[in-house]
Parts: sequence; structure tokens; C-alpha cells
Amino acid sequence: MAVTIYHNPRCSKSRQTLALLQDKGIEPKIIEYLDDPPSAKALDELLDKLNMAPRDLMRKKEAPYKEQNLADESLSRKALIKAMVDNPILIERPIVVSGRKAALGRPPEAILDIL
Repeated sequence: MAVTIYHNPRCSKSRQTLALLQDKGIEPKIIEYLDDPPSAKALDELLDKLNMAPRDLMRKKEAPYKEQNLADESLSRKALIKAMVDNPILIERPIVVSGRKAALGRPPEAILDIL
């Protein structure tokens, strides 16, 4: 089964999750999402696979979160997804996708349930 990781090589949890996959003999497709952010449609699908609301996948301490007032509860799912597409630094990482399942690698071992 094909496995994909949305990866930030500067993030220790992302590096640990990638190493965990490789230790299991899995060579995932690596998407460095800061350079190649997912489309709104792809991010919407990822959220569904993760069973998360957009804000649950957002890094709330990043400057764009505060600057764009993304804590505003009146913002729609579509608006929050657009903010993540436009500012991929807002996307929590790493995300691992295996088939119809996805998991956030925080902690890295959390991905083992979907493999």
C-alpha cells in the first residue's frame, strides 16, 4: 500500500515519523508541504481522513493565525482551509496517509494504527 507523508524536514517530529516509517521498511512518498502545499480539495480530503475540523489541524502559535484572526469562530471551514493553503506554515505536521486513513504523527507512534 502506498504511504505518503506531508513532511517538514526542519521539524523533529516530522523527521522522527519519517524515520519510523523507514524503520518499518516503508519508503513513503514525501511531500514537503511548505514548498508544495496541498490544494483546498486535497486538504479537505485530508481533514476528512483525519476526522478533524480545520482548526484542529492548525498551528495556533504561528504568526498568520494571529494576524488573520483565525480564532474567529464565525469563520467557515472553507475560509480556514483557504488560510492553510495560502499559509502552509499553519498546517500541523507530519501527516501520514495510508489508503483511506490518515494520522497526525504527534507523537510519531500515532501513525502505527493506520499502517
